[in-house]
Amino acid sequence: MLDRPVSNFELPSTGGKPFRLSTAKGNPVVLYFYPKDSTPGCTTEAQQFRDLYPELQALGCQIYGISRDSLKSHENFKSKQNLPFELLSDKEETACNLFGVIKMKNMYGKQVRGIERSTFVIDGEGVLRREWRGVKVAGHAQEVIDFIETLK
Repeated sequence: MLDRPVSNFELPSTGGKPFRLSTAKGNPVVLYFYPKDSTPGCTTEAQQFRDLYPELQALGCQIYGISRDSLKSHENFKSKQNLPFELLSDKEETACNLFGVIKMKNMYGKQVRGIERSTFVIDGEGVLRREWRGVKVAGHAQEVIDFIETLK
């Protein structure tokens, strides 16, 4: 999967303007997939990317969070957490399927389909350069920045 061009896709985005991967070319893009707005791990992850956002901007990098939540849920989460980046709603699992992040997970003893916390870095040419799957939140945002610095 690494070092291959990523297919273009379009998703509804907070801020009212649809996101198209093709329009993000020229700069690195971080796509981080997370299970659900306003849950503890997802909130912590969003806060870490928020707090390191100035470093991502300094690297010319764009970042987007993606889950299957509605745009309304995303807008509330973004506002509550003061996120400076957009969140993408993938109700149809378009990007989830493209990146293979839907997995069977155990929740309260039941098997459920859900998003495996994953992050992908796409370079300015639209080529997938790095992926993290089954992400542990602690320190992850800094790890992503450290990798992006190697792309320069």
